[in-house]
Amino acid sequence: MRVAVIADIHGNAVALEAVLADSAEAGAEQIVCLGDVAATGPQPREVVERLRALGCPVVMGNADAWLLSPDLHADADEATRRIEEIDRWCAGQLTPEDLDYVRTFQPSVTLSLGAAAAMLCFHGSPRSYNEILLATTPDDEVERILAGTHAAVLAGGHTHAQMLRRYRDLLLLNPGSVGLPMDRLPPAEPIRNPPRAEYALVSLERGHQRIELRLVPFDVAALLRAARASGMPHAEWWAAEWASG
Repeated sequence: MRVAVIADIHGNAVALEAVLADSAEAGAEQIVCLGDVAATGPQPREVVERLRALGCPVVMGNADAWLLSPDLHADADEATRRIEEIDRWCAGQLTPEDLDYVRTFQPSVTLSLGAAAAMLCFHGSPRSYNEILLATTPDDEVERILAGTHAAVLAGGHTHAQMLRRYRDLLLLNPGSVGLPMDRLPPAEPIRNPPRAEYALVSLERGHQRIELRLVPFDVAALLRAARASGMPHAEWWAAEWASG
């Protein structure tokens, strides 16, 4: 079984199509999405429609939950206020049927990899879509977060940072972000999104487990044209965070 693990699409259908094409070429037999599907990007409805057509399992992310029940911060800084306005616009682009589909997203999904091995999929951590797991999270904190959790692979998103980390007999995977990959190299400010989409391939073949962290180029110019034509608020501010290559 070869599984494509995608996460944090954030309303970027251009990047999603690039990832789906790459995963098909790589022989993926199953797709699983770790949430944060439609918020904070110019193509929320297109992404929802594509995922629904795929029929793949989808985990509920924090941004998905926000679209279902917007929670504005009275003391938000300027950047947060703009993101909230974008996200409120994204929610308004979704039909009642789209929102009903988002409500079907699960807190976690378990997929068989074959040979009695399984992958547990979540957004932030097995216990919360808001929790953060990083390569640098201290072991004692990881122990608390993962208490009672067992699977060959634990796959989560949320941080937009690709990761493969061994913790005791557990393998922690973050496939990165399809739609907002974020450049984690210095300088930290301003945020820059590199011209690539991120995802992972997980397979168990003839007893050998294999995990690939993949980077896929996509047409950023097409994405920015879509953003500027979409009516999304703060489109130029959002577009300025993208590197051209």
